[in-house]
Amino acid sequence: MLRVLLVGCGGFLGSVCRHLVGGWAQNWLATTFPWGTLIVNVVASLFLGFVLALSLERGWIGLEWRLFLAMGFCGGLSTMSAFGFETYSFLREGSYVLALANVTANFAAAVVGVWVGDELGRVI
Repeated sequence: MLRVLLVGCGGFLGSVCRHLVGGWAQNWLATTFPWGTLIVNVVASLFLGFVLALSLERGWIGLEWRLFLAMGFCGGLSTMSAFGFETYSFLREGSYVLALANVTANFAAAVVGVWVGDELGRVI
């Protein structure tokens, strides 16, 4: 039960951060492209790679903290459902270039973010 609570608490904090950072980015950048979603997905991917490297490669983070940070916080912070909806909205509106740009940017940035986070976790 403790592990479930750790994931839930991490998810709560990640979701609140997603709301704040995503909303701030959209307001600050004021474009039709969903920059807020892209930013939180990149940050979540980078942080996930970092946490998993410190946990699985280095052994510096135990299971409970890994559950809290990786599954909970990063799971709450990343927004694949919002990403899917925004991409579908572009497709429905006929904005195929924006839909492709959104898919490409989110996918590439997530993979690069995990790679950079993993590398950072290995060198610390």
